[in-house]
Amino acid sequence: MPHYTSRSDSGIIHGFLGQGRIMSSHSHSYAPGRWRMLTLMCIGVVGVMTTWFSATAIVPELIIDWRLTTAQATWLTNAVQAGFVTGAIAASLVSLPDIMPMQRLMTGAALVAALANAMLLLEPSAAGAITARFVTGVALAGVYPPALKLMATWFSHGRGLALGFLIAALTLGSSMPHLLRALTDGIAWQAVVIGTSALTLIAAGIFGFCVHEGPYGFGRATFNPRQSLHVFTDKALWLANLGYFGHMWELYAMWAWILAFATAAQAQMGLPFGSASMLSFVVVGSGVIGCILGGVLSDRIGRCWTTAGMMLVSGTCALTIGFLFDGPAWALGVVAVIWGITVIGDSAQFSAAVTELADSHFVGTAVTLQMGIGFALTVVAIWAVPLMAQAVGWQWGFLILVPGPVIGVIAMLALRRLPQAIKMAGGAG
Repeated sequence: MPHYTSRSDSGIIHGFLGQGRIMSSHSHSYAPGRWRMLTLMCIGVVGVMTTWFSATAIVPELIIDWRLTTAQATWLTNAVQAGFVTGAIAASLVSLPDIMPMQRLMTGAALVAALANAMLLLEPSAAGAITARFVTGVALAGVYPPALKLMATWFSHGRGLALGFLIAALTLGSSMPHLLRALTDGIAWQAVVIGTSALTLIAAGIFGFCVHEGPYGFGRATFNPRQSLHVFTDKALWLANLGYFGHMWELYAMWAWILAFATAAQAQMGLPFGSASMLSFVVVGSGVIGCILGGVLSDRIGRCWTTAGMMLVSGTCALTIGFLFDGPAWALGVVAVIWGITVIGDSAQFSAAVTELADSHFVGTAVTLQMGIGFALTVVAIWAVPLMAQAVGWQWGFLILVPGPVIGVIAMLALRRLPQAIKMAGGAG
């Protein structure tokens, strides 16, 4: 699950650990209507997150219609990543989510995302399309981090499960463009852009008219960049971050290029689920199962074992899926779906680990830095995969992702051996 915690989200984190007054008074309270509000927020997040990979889902057609180079096609996805990082950091530094009501910010950002996404319908130049994708990423940074904080105002108890559902919503939304492309097979690619823009407009309506802040609000928090140095000097924090960086190296590059891999494999054999687009939807969408499973396992056996286990399986899938490029189709489908479940299932647990390991006075800064570096790494990984594919073919293109989960597993097992691990998951480590 991949997500970014901005300055406003440090308020969430201090609510978890640093604001004992709030937690002690509400630790066993349940806000009426909290599940209805979470459901509405999840529906909204699904809708707006369809814009993240809307261009990626149709990039094979855009390459032909717009005569894009490999680099230009790559930046149609990477620009969203870069825009998200830029928007999240900028919002954090100016404390935008603290100045504006969260639902108003989310509504405005969703409208911007819908309009920027719809710009593809004008068939701009490659530079114009990349710029539009960058703006889409900036806008998404105004939706997802505030959604985390808004969710927390409804859950003083059971936030872990609520967070799992919200990250599952992000995962489902990210997979939806592939489903739209599969369902509109034979129709012009513009149908995907129209569909994702419409879903995002619906999300804006949900944010604007149906959701509001809950009873467990948080005070204003301060982002101090000088405190970020502690993240690099505290061994436990550094290992948790290193595990996350390895995870992020794999996650978004797999999501971004699974369609290209499946399309190339389709030339060799019939694909499971009928088409490359439908296979991509199933693979990315299966991460919903992983998000919920990861939350349950993490609370029971600990953050370290859960994240290490997920990365061990996902890294093995990245290593072996090329051997199934020529079939059998069912085996390719099984490995791809297992990969989709495990590549995202541990995502939230890295952030949870940082909230438990960091000093409560700067835990927001620590998570902010973790997400900023992690998403920046996705830009490099997304750029590197097609270069690898050009060199050795799409069959082996994902091999370049394997070092990420390997490093992540080593880091989390090393963290498990430190005495500080007792701070995580209620002592489970």
